[in-house]
Amino acid sequence: MDDEIRRVLREHGKLPCQVETLDEDADLFEAGLTSHASVNVMLALEEAFDVEFPEPMLRKSTFESIGAIRHALTTLTAAGVPS
Repeated sequence: MDDEIRRVLREHGKLPCQVETLDEDADLFEAGLTSHASVNVMLALEEAFDVEFPEPMLRKSTFESIGAIRHALTTLTAAGVPS
């Protein structure tokens, strides 16, 4: 799952650093993720994992780190939330 999250961040996050060098708890917004890019990341994650982020998860904290994204996706896939 982490490899796919990193791929999405690399392709859609427009980060000025190498995604592979980021720790799973590194703040992606401090690393350069913009709010606009975070929307693109969210949409790409929904497509990649065949889920839809519900409104309560549409918060900055959901996308603040690779670990936070993994936690959200694990929650959604475990719950069987369809897209």
